[in-house]
Order: sequence, then structure tokens, then C-alpha cells
Amino acid sequence: MSATTAREAPFTVVITRPAGQSAELVQQLEAAGLATLDFPLIDIAPVLDDAPLRNALASLERYALVVFVSPNAVDQAFAHSAAIWPHALPIGVVGPGSVRALARHGVRAPEHRVISPAAGAEDEAAGFDSEGLFAALDASLGAASLEGKRVLIVRGDGGREWLADRLREAGAEVEAVAAYRRIVPEPSIGAWARVHDLLAGAPHAWLVTSSEGVRNLHELAQEHLTADEIAQLKRAILIAPHPRIAQTARALGFDRITVSGAGDERIVRAVVAAVPAVVQPVSSNPAHSAAYSPAHSSVHSSAQPRMTETNASTNASPQPTATTPLPPNQPFTPYEAQQTRRSTSAPLLWFVIVILACAVGAGGFVMNRKLARTEQELAQRQQANDTQTNELRIKIDQALATVHQADSQVAQFEGKLADAQAAQQVLQQQYADLARNRDDWTLAEVGQMLSAASQQLQLTGNTQLALFALQSADTRLAASDSPQAVAVRKAIAQDIDKLKAAPSTDLTGLAIKLDNAIDHVETLPLSGEAPIPHATPHAATWSDTAKIAAATGKPRWEVWIDQVTHGIGEQLTSLVQVRRIDNADAMLVSPDQGYFVRQNLKLRLLSARLALLSRNQTTLKSDLQAAQSSLGRYFDASSKDTQTVIDLVKQVDAGSAAVELPNLDTSLQAVNQYRNRG
Repeated sequence: MSATTAREAPFTVVITRPAGQSAELVQQLEAAGLATLDFPLIDIAPVLDDAPLRNALASLERYALVVFVSPNAVDQAFAHSAAIWPHALPIGVVGPGSVRALARHGVRAPEHRVISPAAGAEDEAAGFDSEGLFAALDASLGAASLEGKRVLIVRGDGGREWLADRLREAGAEVEAVAAYRRIVPEPSIGAWARVHDLLAGAPHAWLVTSSEGVRNLHELAQEHLTADEIAQLKRAILIAPHPRIAQTARALGFDRITVSGAGDERIVRAVVAAVPAVVQPVSSNPAHSAAYSPAHSSVHSSAQPRMTETNASTNASPQPTATTPLPPNQPFTPYEAQQTRRSTSAPLLWFVIVILACAVGAGGFVMNRKLARTEQELAQRQQANDTQTNELRIKIDQALATVHQADSQVAQFEGKLADAQAAQQVLQQQYADLARNRDDWTLAEVGQMLSAASQQLQLTGNTQLALFALQSADTRLAASDSPQAVAVRKAIAQDIDKLKAAPSTDLTGLAIKLDNAIDHVETLPLSGEAPIPHATPHAATWSDTAKIAAATGKPRWEVWIDQVTHGIGEQLTSLVQVRRIDNADAMLVSPDQGYFVRQNLKLRLLSARLALLSRNQTTLKSDLQAAQSSLGRYFDASSKDTQTVIDLVKQVDAGSAAVELPNLDTSLQAVNQYRNRG
């Protein structure tokens, strides 16, 4: 690029911050006479699940300290919480950007306690990071004071764990929640066009504010830029606020990196200091060009990279840099000799140019053909490689399927082996049982009979079958004279007496009564549905007032008044009927609600029936009492159907007193004691 072009072309700063977060920086750069290009390398998006963040912000009283790792974390957190920040809760932030973000939301000193790296750390590029914040927290609060207390870290998805690890080492219970997530944006076509123009030779610099942004720039360059443009990008000036970002950029191949430090002002100073290293006006004074020596040029050229690296950190004033070294002066040649030389060499020069053009064209054609064949061969090789890869993938899948099948077979074999071992142990136990003496065999048989009888007694309630089993066991033990057999027979005799004394309960009959009660539920009238007989007015029969007066000694007019009053009372009695209802809410039951009242009563009776058959005395009593309460509360007690159902329920309640059956624990315990005597 010529000096005139360099003088006219504006120096452009490519800002890679997320969209909408560079307004102040753009104003400062434009005030310094620099052009800007908004080229975001990171997009800030809300988290997919914000429930942990909302829960944490809703219970801030649980935490002794809250740390925001970036301004984005501050904005996203306050966007999810409308509560006023507690004045007594300290806040830790990494840099001045987060302090300004808190101030935008009404959280600022001295009303609130905001802890950030000390002011003296602003002169160091590495001050505004997790290390600087931990040092500030230790100096302000004391790391030991956080022992056993909860600390909330609000950050993006992922990120460094250095600060959380240090707080945990100090004894704090650290809880980290994600307030936002970072995604890779896709720049617009216009932005890529500007980048292509800049990489074509326009003076520019890249501002990257995060290590993730540097990695995204590297990945996007591999997809959208040519090899020459990538090389130009790697040689462009890179402004990084932190040494860690510079280290990431240097690992990716960027070689002109300036560490500016945190803050928009420091970034602007670093960019302004880097401008003369790229665009330096060239003096057109011939004397100056003649006096410019190669040695002087080499000195400035070697010093240029060092100044680019140290401009931002030292904040020195911009110093002029050398332009491209000029070639040494040629020996003086007279004008006539130059004209003669040019006239004789012009045809030869044109001939050489034509020959070179033809050679270049032929070489280009041949090269194009070679490139086409090479591309075709590469495509064929790629297709062959894809085919081989697919075949290899299929073989791997088949091998994995075979391995899984083999694992399944091995597991089946192991299960069968375990079953065989268990069967072997059972056979050994049976053999040991058979090897015992006759008394042991008899006691074992008796124990088996008693166990079966106990199970049948509990399941079916058949006391006769259990009594028969006990009598059979007693008969078998009668042939043995051993003391153990006598003790078992005593226990069996006690259980026989209990079975004979147990009352007999007709469970089937009680269940039938409950079924009859359930069948009558649909026809039961509610208290508010009882029919009222129609009044039948009739004329009163008048008596002979003279005879009544003569018999009672009363005046006739008084006898007449008594008859009239008595007749009116009879007429009113035939027209009005008075009933007493103890439960007033029963009159408020609508027909639709009456359906549910009947269904609820049926469910209670069905539950009682199941409890009766399963001999669950507690549930049976509870359901029967609930059914009786419902019948007396909501149904017409004067109805015959209602009285029938109430009687059936009372009969079941009275007959279920002997549902609980005796057990054979005494006999089983005696048999177990005999088996465990050794």
C-alpha cells in the first residue's frame, strides 16, 4: 500500500463484544478519530432453565456473599428478580464494568457493600480477574469468616472454577447458578465483506475481550476465510484486556498482541498507541528520502514489534515508526545514455514479456488441468475413504453387537451357575435333613403340617381344617416318647383348645347381608326427598250445642265457640305437617349431590365387605361406622328401605366381633425351639 493510500484509509477497530455492549467504547474510539466495525464473536442468550437462578435470588437471606463474574451476569440476574437488593448482603465483582452494571440497577456504594479488586490493581492487566477478586474478598471480609457459610456465584454456563475452589478451600459452601449462556453467532454477509476488505490490506486491529471469543474467531476464520486471509488475520494487531486472553490468542497463532488492561479507557489508549505502528504518514520531502539510510530503517523495523507488545501496558505516548526501507541510490547515468538504452532494449523487453505471458498462460492451463485431475482423484479417494469408513463402522457395530450378545450370554451363564449352586445347597440341606434320626423326621413333618395349617387358617379362616391338622400332628407325636415331642404336644394341645373355644363366624352370610344393603342404596330416599301426603280437607260434624251445654253446665255460646275453634284446628292440622330433621344440611343436598351421596355410601359398604373377607377388623369397623353415620345423616329414617339397610349394617357390625382368628404360634414356637436346640 502506498503512503497516500495509508494516509487516506481510516484505521478500523473490529469490536468483537456481544451485540449491544459496546456503545461507550465506540463513542470513545470515534472521538479518537478511529473507525469501528461491530463483529460479535459471542452472543448472550438466556439459560434454558432459569428455575435455579430464580430460586437462588428469591432466598438471598441464605447467603453471606454473592459474586457476579461479569456485567452480563449482573444484567441477567436483575432481569430475573424484581426484589430490592438487601443492603447487608455483600457483593463481589471482578471489574469496573460489573460495578457500573450494578449501579445501573441501583446497587452502588455506600448504600451497598460492593467488593472489587483494589484501585491499585487497575494499573495491572491481571488485576481484574478471579485471583484479584479473591484477594479483595480476603482483604475485605477475610477468607476465614466465610467458613461454614453459603456463597452464591452467578455466572454463565461453564467458566473457570478457580474462585469457587478457593472459596471451598476456605470452608465456604459454594453454590453456582447459570444466569446466561454463550453461543457462537453467525456474522452477517455485510460484516464478512468488511472483514474481507480489511484483510486485503486496510489498516485495522481486532479487540477480543474473552478467550472464548478468540477461539470462536479462529473457528469462524477456518470456515469463511481463505488461507491468505487467515495468514493476514494472524498478523493483524490483537488488543486483549487480560494476559490470559493473550495467552490463548498466542497459542492459536496470533503474533501481534497488545495487553491493554480492563476498562474502555485503557482499551482506547492501547488502540491509539497501536495506530502509528500501522498507519504512519510518509514525508514527501526528497531531501528526507535521500537522507533516509538503510541502517536507520533496519533499526526502526526491528523495534516495531516490541513497541506493539508494550504500548498498552506502559501507556507511553505514541512514537513515530519507520516506513518500509528504501533501496540504495543507483549510480548516476546521463539522460542521453538512458534514452539510447531504452530504445535498444524495448523490443527485447516486449518479446520477453510476450514469451513470459505465453508461458504463464500455458502453465496456468496445465496447472488448471492438473488441479482438476487432482480434485477428481481427491473426490474419488474421499468417496473410497467414506466407503471404507462406513464398512469399518458397520463392522465395529457388528463387533459391538457380538460383544453385547456375549456379555448377555455370560450373564445368563452366571445366573444359571448361581441357580445351580443354590439348588446344590438345597439338595445338601435336604440330604442333611434326611440323615437325621426318626424323631427329627417326625418333628420336621409336624412342623410342615403346622405351617400349612397356620397359612390356611390365616388365608381362609377354616378353623376345622386347622383343628384337623393339629389333631393329626398330635397323633404323629404320640408314637414318640422323647421329652421334646412331649413339649410340642403340650403346645399343640393349647392351640387345639384355642381353636375349639374360638367363636364361629359366618363370613359368607355377613357378606351377603352387605350385598343386600348395597343393592338397596339406590332406592333409599334422602331426608329432603321424603314424600308428603296430600291434605284431605273434610267438613266438621256439628254436635248439638244444647245437649252439650246441659251436660257440661256451660253456656251455649261458649260451647259453640269451642266447636268452631276445634274445627278450625282440625282443618289446619290436615293442611300443615311438621317434621323434625336433626341434620339441617341434609335438606340442602341437591339431586345431583344425592347421586354422589349414594355412591359414597356404596363405596363404604364395598370397602367394609372387602375388610370383612380379609379379616381386617379395624377397617371393617371404621367403614361400618361411616356407613351408619351417612344413613342417619342424609337419608330419611322413617323410610322402610332406610330402616332395612340400617338393620343389615347393624347385624354385620354385631356379627363381625369374632372376625379375628386364633393363631398357632404356640405350636410353631415349640417346633422351632426343638429344631434350634443344638
